[in-house]
Amino acid sequence: MDVKQEVRKLTPTVRPRIIGYGSVALLTVVLPFLLQSELYYLDTLILALLWASAAGAWNLAGGYGGLLSLGHAAFFGIGAYASSLMYVKLEVSPWIGMAAGAILAGVLGLVTGMVTLRMKGPFFALTTIAITEVLMIVAVNWSDLTNGSKGVNIPYHPGFSNIAFDSKIPYYFLALAICLIPFFIARWLERSRYGYELMAVRDNEAAAQALGIDSVRVKVGILVISSAITAVAGAFYAQYITVIEPYHEFSFAVSVQMVLITMIGGLGTKWGPIFGSLIVTGMDTFLRDVLVGAQGGVQALLYGLMLVLVVLFIPEGLIPWMKRRFRLKNGGVHNG
Repeated sequence: MDVKQEVRKLTPTVRPRIIGYGSVALLTVVLPFLLQSELYYLDTLILALLWASAAGAWNLAGGYGGLLSLGHAAFFGIGAYASSLMYVKLEVSPWIGMAAGAILAGVLGLVTGMVTLRMKGPFFALTTIAITEVLMIVAVNWSDLTNGSKGVNIPYHPGFSNIAFDSKIPYYFLALAICLIPFFIARWLERSRYGYELMAVRDNEAAAQALGIDSVRVKVGILVISSAITAVAGAFYAQYITVIEPYHEFSFAVSVQMVLITMIGGLGTKWGPIFGSLIVTGMDTFLRDVLVGAQGGVQALLYGLMLVLVVLFIPEGLIPWMKRRFRLKNGGVHNG
């Protein structure tokens, strides 16, 4: 009886939301089993979750903290190389390597933030790019450890401790779990005192400081969290793809991909990176499949054109745009 009374108390706006979240959760659990014979689509879904986790990590610093990092590939590469080298050279479980990579990336984020976030202007963004380039040079030239430009091939020994599975379904749920980390942190930011302080610093740092908020502490904190999660995504990428090389893991393209996925989905929103990654990764896979061989350049052109159109005409991202359209359709007020 108590349950029925509680259900009746739910407002008309809450009930559809619960039904919607429940449907999404059910579909998320069932989907890999429906696609287990369609490995091509399941692989695309896993990659979409992987990039959603990396973009979600970037979104914590870039979207909620206003920190324009153009070198998040540094943290991604640290995670990939830490887990892979510890596994290949020392036979340490990639789970431990993943944790080690997250700690290393967090320390790098801490040092980078402490040095650069006290300064104004583009110094932070330029520093992140420089750090990524330095790490790439180190990875290429320290060949005794990293195998240089040839990269690292990860041996396949199936087992949970090695994060290597015969089926793609465990990879899917692991990618999903990693993807949910930045999602729930973003959700916490939207409701917590720390999140309010962070967004206050993002919107008007001088006013936030006048209210007694330590802006450097707030920004460095979110950069450390973002760096560590990005490294976790990089470690998963290495174990899933089973080969890494410095020109990709530390590339500017990887950093830009995190930024673009977030911008397309919705900057500073918890759903934005997930939605953006589903679109970008799905579109990328589709174009690679349709435009193969000599038409590969056309694929890149169409891919870039679509990104430019979204950024030009829906600069706030798809999630905020759809929310605004939904409110207008239901008689809400358009606030510009």
